Amino acid sequence: MIPFSVLDLSPVIEGDDAAQAFRNTLDLARHAEGLGFNRYWLAEHHNMPGIASAATAVVVGHVAAGTRTIRVGAGGIMLPNHAPLTIAEQFGTLASLYPGRIDLGLGRAPGSDQQTMRALRRDPMSAESFPRDVMELQGYFRPAVPGQAIQAVPGAGLDVPIWLLGSSLFSAQLAAMLGLPFAFAAHFAPDAMMQAIALYRDRFEPSAALQRPYVMLGLSVFGGETDEEARFIATSAQLQFIALRRGTPGKLKPPVASMDGLWSPQEEAQVRHTLSQSIVGGPETVRRGLAEVLRRTQADELLIAGQIHDHSARLRSYTIVAEAHAALGEALRGQAA
Repeated sequence: MIPFSVLDLSPVIEGDDAAQAFRNTLDLARHAEGLGFNRYWLAEHHNMPGIASAATAVVVGHVAAGTRTIRVGAGGIMLPNHAPLTIAEQFGTLASLYPGRIDLGLGRAPGSDQQTMRALRRDPMSAESFPRDVMELQGYFRPAVPGQAIQAVPGAGLDVPIWLLGSSLFSAQLAAMLGLPFAFAAHFAPDAMMQAIALYRDRFEPSAALQRPYVMLGLSVFGGETDEEARFIATSAQLQFIALRRGTPGKLKPPVASMDGLWSPQEEAQVRHTLSQSIVGGPETVRRGLAEVLRRTQADELLIAGQIHDHSARLRSYTIVAEAHAALGEALRGQAA
């Protein structure tokens, strides 16, 4: 059975603060490690009151320090916001502290709005240099050679796997060209999913990093004891997407019994489309949904997100995913016997 992993945005829930979000993140990471998840990724977002993982490398270190075996990384670092040397030094430091456990996923989106981009001192055209910046960053992780003027210390010669993240065809093509693993964000960008996966696999060129294409699919799962409970839990994410659409992002709100009157027909259509690849339901619905996604995409790994307000419900949702993973693996073994 393919590995399952976790994508965490360190949600700051209404009524709490970032300190509690980080405690919940570490608790979920330990929970995921105990359940056998493969990796635990955190994402860079800025000026988002409901997302605490803006200083992503710092939170990666917090999680790695509090766990023992699970891989920990960024899913991802928005490279246009940073100098490649800075990222090489940060993740070189993490790889030195936690050898063999650190991943570096790279995106080209700003992770913020235009005003926040200016506050970050980000050049609006910096995304245009993303391919060159990725290759520069790769160079800093290669062993230093005599006379090399600029080195990442630490970083040079360290094993820090680089992934490209995407929600369109651009990063799929670049990941294929560079021979890097590719993670597609189906949890918020469903439209290009199948085309991006096919394009990446068709154009993949083997490299020193990777000999065959490797697709990880980002997917939201809201698991509950029943389908009805899961639909209730998922309303927090729906409310969050509405707030983003309205330009009023806030902390993650508690779920509601009904969304009636809380969104316009246009907003409802937009949010339902954005979340159309989500799996929402009880244990059997989750198992069937995951099996169908794997059948359609032939993904090599799933990266499971879940913006869930109640921490205990979030822990339970990932337990349901882990149980579905085990059941699917058992079914595959039975077919092979």
